[in-house]
Amino acid sequence: MATFEMVMPRMGESIMEGTILKWLKEEGDFIEQDESVLEVATDKVDTEVPATHSGILKKILIQEGEIAKVGKAIALIENEHANGVEINNEPETIFTESNKIFEKKEQNQQIEENPGKKSKDSERFYSPLVKNIAKEEGISKEELHQINGSGKEGRVTKKDILAYIKSSQKLEDQHTYSGSQVFHKSVPILTNQGDEIIEMDRMRKMIASRMLESKEISAHVSSFVEADVSNIVFWRNQHKDKIKEREGESLTFTPIFIEAVAQAIREYPMINVSVDGNHIIKRKNINIGMAVALQNGNLIVPVIKNADQLSLFGLTKKVNELAQKARNNQLNADDLADGTYTVSNIGSFGNILGTPIIVQPQVAILALGTIVKKPSVIETSTGDAIGIRHKMYLSHSYDHRVVDGALGGMFVKRVADLLESFDPDRVI
Repeated sequence: MATFEMVMPRMGESIMEGTILKWLKEEGDFIEQDESVLEVATDKVDTEVPATHSGILKKILIQEGEIAKVGKAIALIENEHANGVEINNEPETIFTESNKIFEKKEQNQQIEENPGKKSKDSERFYSPLVKNIAKEEGISKEELHQINGSGKEGRVTKKDILAYIKSSQKLEDQHTYSGSQVFHKSVPILTNQGDEIIEMDRMRKMIASRMLESKEISAHVSSFVEADVSNIVFWRNQHKDKIKEREGESLTFTPIFIEAVAQAIREYPMINVSVDGNHIIKRKNINIGMAVALQNGNLIVPVIKNADQLSLFGLTKKVNELAQKARNNQLNADDLADGTYTVSNIGSFGNILGTPIIVQPQVAILALGTIVKKPSVIETSTGDAIGIRHKMYLSHSYDHRVVDGALGGMFVKRVADLLESFDPDRVI
């Protein structure tokens, strides 16, 4: 009989932990390999996690509401017929199949300051996240012992310690914790009769935290260019019904814009970077995120991996697939991971210009305005003339720490040039 550890999987770039929302199976249930076993929430997405092995769910190690570190065991699966490695069930160690090393159980990693004098409080377990918050807020070990825990066996959760901080008014500023601390001033708000107070949902809280975090991390600068996209408008109007009838796919402007952005990134690869301290990480892959507005008003950014390697029709299918999954709440962690540049089509809301906020750890984002008919000067072989053209503004926000005005401006101008030179006789 073999017993396997089911570990917390990697949920995306820079994500080191997740919160167990719900176990879909109970201890003693039989589960198939790749069958969804639990729901996990990260700071990017809620997703279901499949079983790594088939067998009996012998023991759940991380309970609902608790935080699980990436790579750490969250459950034990027992299989009588599997040709695997049996877990050493000695009380001090757990054998991790994925890395073939023995590790001390988390609760046995606590170092007692006074090992000869044990008490209930000295044996109390605190997660690394809780201890880190306590350290940052100057909460002593004695004070930490006084916090009532709502986790398993009275453990103090992230929610417990943040509630304690708020209730004790230890902070004069509003506090948001998302792996690193972000502080912003809390302005007293007076409510009047008839005002409605709406609690932010979890996604809106995450968006708010990420936006504040990005503004504090990156030196935002914006450049603007106007592009004549008349050829694209005429070409799409000519082909959209044919593509819908032949392929069953809706031909929008978004894949055409993403194609131009991907080509421009290949020509200006230093826009496709991230900053790590004093180092610049130049990305090999061109993974373009596209901001999608959800019906509840929230925003999510699924990612088209290796966008520069897809044909226009391939981009069309991928854009439609991700947009549909986003609106049906079917995106998984991989759909949101590893983006290197982001495009936001604010034109779908009738906006002509915007100053979008960079998605960390990227260094640039492009907002595409609505397409508007305008009288324009047209150069002809017989002289200049006035005509009606379809125009669109491109708003480029970039991180001035590593992207200077020359690069940021040349990049967005190149995207505009590519859109203006779109071949009206192109076949898809």
